[in-house]
Amino acid sequence: MKRRTFIQNSLTVGLGATALGSYALNNEHASFLTSPYPMAGPFFKLSLAQWSLHKAIQNGKLNPYDFAAKASELGFDGIEYVNQLYVDVMKTKNKSAALKKFIATSNAKAKEHAVENVLIMIDGEGDLAVRSTRKRTKAIENHKAWIETAASMGCHSIRINLFGEKKQEEWKDYSADSMRKLGEYSASYKVNILVENHGYLSSNAKLVMEMLDQVNLPNCGTLPDFGNFCLEREGGARWGARCIREYDRYQGVKELLPRAFAVSAKSHDFDEAGNETHTDYLQMLTLVKESGYSGFIGVEYEGEKLSEIEGILATKKILLEKAKQLV
Repeated sequence: MKRRTFIQNSLTVGLGATALGSYALNNEHASFLTSPYPMAGPFFKLSLAQWSLHKAIQNGKLNPYDFAAKASELGFDGIEYVNQLYVDVMKTKNKSAALKKFIATSNAKAKEHAVENVLIMIDGEGDLAVRSTRKRTKAIENHKAWIETAASMGCHSIRINLFGEKKQEEWKDYSADSMRKLGEYSASYKVNILVENHGYLSSNAKLVMEMLDQVNLPNCGTLPDFGNFCLEREGGARWGARCIREYDRYQGVKELLPRAFAVSAKSHDFDEAGNETHTDYLQMLTLVKESGYSGFIGVEYEGEKLSEIEGILATKKILLEKAKQLV
């Protein structure tokens, strides 16, 4: 099936696109124009990142299609999907059919539980900053199906990863090439392409912003994460190993915010007073507010000491408490 036919068919079961046209519009409060949901705080709404529930999903304790119900139960207005958690989509030989089911079921669940589809985080579809033109082209093609899917679900963006080249100038050129091609493709779908600080050179905020200036498209922007600023891990591992070099998280978030379409409130551990022990949430929210951002802030708990539900609620609580201090 051709992509255009696929997306037209999928839209018949979709919620309709409600994407923002550019990060500038987002910062001027345009994100509220199409949303029927009330603000969860003084200047932002709260969404739940599905990765906060990845253990329950991967252990079979929670069906990924029950994500909307769980987010609504926990008091969230929006939801941020993670594609790798849908094994029925990622492991199938008939991806087009699997994506149609994913769209129809997710849209129905979001409508039933009155939550807004915000974005889809894309993993496992190929590296977009590698030297090989063939590999980059394949990764770009893989991501196009998720652009169409996001449009069918009313998501304003997809989040991509920019892994590959380790040399800064080469990384910048390869990343810009992939983002430009995805941004041009996604423009007619009204879907934004977001790069998150997600490790290695993608966590070098200054370099990311230079790359986006090179792309120079209004629908290509950032998803600043309060954590994820590790530039290098032991043994060169992508995940799991101890971080040995890190970009300053406050400087990084500040640098990424001017092009932000979404913000991720990463959390790990909390002290007895309920404060996150790795990140000063008041300082982070001050940066977010001063930037003019007023869209969704996504809760993404990755800790080990609390259960996933406890960690989600602790993160939600600190966000709302700190936001009150900024009124």
